[in-house]
Amino acid sequence: MVTKITCRYFEEKYEECGVIGIYSKTGKQVAPLLYKALMALQHRGQDAAGFAVFDGRNIDARKGIGLVDQIFKAEDLESIGRVGIGHTRYPTSGECRMCDVQPFVFGDIAAVHNGHIANYADLKKGLESEGYRFTSTVDSEAITFILNRNKDIEAGVRDIMESMEGAYSVAALADGKLVIFRDSHAIRPLVWGENGDFICFCSETVALDINSIPYKGEVKGGELVVIDRRGIVRQQIVPEKPKYCMFEYVYFSRPDSVINARSVYEARRRLGATLARESPAKADVIVPVPDTSRIAAESYARMLGIPCEEGLIKNRYIGRTFIMPNQEKRIDAVKIKLNPVREVVLGKSVVLVDDSIVRGTTLKEIVTLVRSAGAREVHLRITCPPVRAPCFYGVDMSTYSELIANRKSVDEIGRFLGADSLAYISLDGLKKALDLPPCTACLNEEYHSDYVRNMAKAIKARES
Repeated sequence: MVTKITCRYFEEKYEECGVIGIYSKTGKQVAPLLYKALMALQHRGQDAAGFAVFDGRNIDARKGIGLVDQIFKAEDLESIGRVGIGHTRYPTSGECRMCDVQPFVFGDIAAVHNGHIANYADLKKGLESEGYRFTSTVDSEAITFILNRNKDIEAGVRDIMESMEGAYSVAALADGKLVIFRDSHAIRPLVWGENGDFICFCSETVALDINSIPYKGEVKGGELVVIDRRGIVRQQIVPEKPKYCMFEYVYFSRPDSVINARSVYEARRRLGATLARESPAKADVIVPVPDTSRIAAESYARMLGIPCEEGLIKNRYIGRTFIMPNQEKRIDAVKIKLNPVREVVLGKSVVLVDDSIVRGTTLKEIVTLVRSAGAREVHLRITCPPVRAPCFYGVDMSTYSELIANRKSVDEIGRFLGADSLAYISLDGLKKALDLPPCTACLNEEYHSDYVRNMAKAIKARES
């Protein structure tokens, strides 16, 4: 029986997912470390999780639907293996099925993947013509098949890098080795660390921290890393052309992480300060929209000399999989998830600082909540420029029509949200605050290949 769960909260931004790969240099078991790393990366995927270890002869995969601490039992952590991979998952198709939960295992190869393969349908058709039978909808299945059809690991990874369009940070088991690689644009994060016992690769440094493994650096875009008993071999398969996803800093990654050699906390602090310089507001209090906006809001407030207070309290027991079937119940969902602090906002001019606006449905209700608690004025300041175009690199924004900034001007959005004023950080301000080459395709349609540009044009034509 296939188990399904609803996976879309109506305004959340989703991306695929969190990955881990661990190798023990001293023969210790890696399953307990994989479990702790998955716990640290739970924010990157709250719908499903899994890990696989290699015991010297076979790959043992354990996985399920739900949160990490709900899926795995004590006996799972006793799985024998000095090398393993793990994954936390958000789907983008609206449901989560067991057949789609990673790692995907095919013969003596297993793989987990963070990102999105834009030409998956074309690759699937070609692989099916070669006799491969797909049992899921996950990109890692195609990755595993391509690794399988090549004579060695390097040839397989080169095949992937030359044939796949999109974003992929991959950890795989092949021939008893830990295999790590990243697309040439390095869109999704992939860091690594090492101590006396273990070498670990993961989406964010928090997965290193929880295992007391010092951070050493990044896997480069277009780089292949192979680890076995003989050591580490690193090889640049294709040239690196970095375009790091800006949403990782704005929203996705934990603030206590370092990715692409940049502190997420510091990036958000700089986003808030830049926003304050570009779009100051005269107000009595600054209120962050929980939780990812808190650091930016504090920085914004500090720059302007305005108090920053917790005017919205989040219900910690409502997860991102919460869904309501109609507008009336969706309004109730916001009230279940957030509650205003009347003492903070009553009779005051309030600035709400949020990380981004994608569809606008949730923020509209939040503005209404704050007004209902007695706010005299509600101003909105956003630490990401207007999102106007689909993402083909792992964020769940697949159409133009769902994006409010594609359909309305800034003033129109402000009126729709019920705000007294609305201002976004500028694109130049975002780039300066991040201080690295960002992927901004969802902001300005600067996609990285003709293939993806043509996909965007087709979607726009279909919706016009």
